[in-house]
Amino acid sequence: MDLSYTPEEEEFRFRLREWLAEVLPGLPAKPSPDDWPGRRAYDLGWQRMLYDAGYAGVHWDASPTLRTIFLEETEKAGAPYVGAGFVGLLHAGPTIAAEGTPEQRARWLPPILRGEEVWCQGFSEPDAGSDLAALRTRARRDGDDYVVTGSKIWTSHAEVADWCELLVRTDPDAPRHKGITWLAMPMDADGITVRPLRTLAGSAEFAEVFLDEVRVPAVNRVGEENDGWRVTMVTLSFERGTAFVGEVVACRRVLGELARTARGNGRWDDPVLRRRLGRLDAEFRALWRLTQWNVSEAEASGPVPGLGGSVFKLRYSHARQQLYDTAAEVLGPDSLDLDRPWVLDRLSSLSYTIAAGTSQIQRNIVAERILGLPKGR
Repeated sequence: MDLSYTPEEEEFRFRLREWLAEVLPGLPAKPSPDDWPGRRAYDLGWQRMLYDAGYAGVHWDASPTLRTIFLEETEKAGAPYVGAGFVGLLHAGPTIAAEGTPEQRARWLPPILRGEEVWCQGFSEPDAGSDLAALRTRARRDGDDYVVTGSKIWTSHAEVADWCELLVRTDPDAPRHKGITWLAMPMDADGITVRPLRTLAGSAEFAEVFLDEVRVPAVNRVGEENDGWRVTMVTLSFERGTAFVGEVVACRRVLGELARTARGNGRWDDPVLRRRLGRLDAEFRALWRLTQWNVSEAEASGPVPGLGGSVFKLRYSHARQQLYDTAAEVLGPDSLDLDRPWVLDRLSSLSYTIAAGTSQIQRNIVAERILGLPKGR
């Protein structure tokens, strides 16, 4: 396994750093977290800048190593996050690039890259969250359309989305994993109701979505009918693979800031706190090396991340929670002040052992698919 960078990759890093240093000072101020139309415009404006500079396709046209360098450098520079483009750029786009027809790739990928369309993710349901194969949203074939009825929950960016990567059950009599289909649903179709959900941290980037006889053209199916579970595993492999690279870099930066804050407010004198910070430093260094290992494996085996993404996601989710629990120790009584740094991050970190597949599900994947242990009964 080679974790070093080639001269060409280092040249890419250098050019990216120069470009970021040139354009970031001129960016407008970020909109309020509650201004979702403003956030959509801001995020898509940044994506258009990336497109014009030749960096837009890095999430699926570039090698895994260049994608990792891009995420690392943009995070270090404080560049805008993908924001409203998260699902399109990191989930739906790579999936369509890997599994879509030439016509589907031509229709959906360019608008994502140019910052023209937003996608949301319609996977989870009220009674089928972690047990995704238990989903009950139905789609029956009617001529050239699928007619979809059901509901989704925790649908990322649904309130500002143009399209939804949607999982539906097309064969209710098939075994649970066999009767699922992956559809691209236009969010302006008749019969769709979106109700935003406010999280513990006060944000509303998720929504409930209710579907009442929504007609989705059959040409919007990605993969074969009833083969949606396999296509979904491609989507989730991207979600659990390189999508968190920038967040590891951010956590390492926060760790350094915590150490400096602790030295300034006297909490550095606590040896227990210093040990926790040291262990977290080792944890995030190891996670960064695991990221590089996953990238190296993807370089050798193909563009779709492997099962190592589940190992990474499992460890990262818990490390992030421990990081912000430690931040609360550093802040002391100020950890109850929502206007202080890291307090809202601590609240949002609670979701990481649930989002993108719960830790229990990740342990099952590691046990069964990596370690070869028998399935539970």
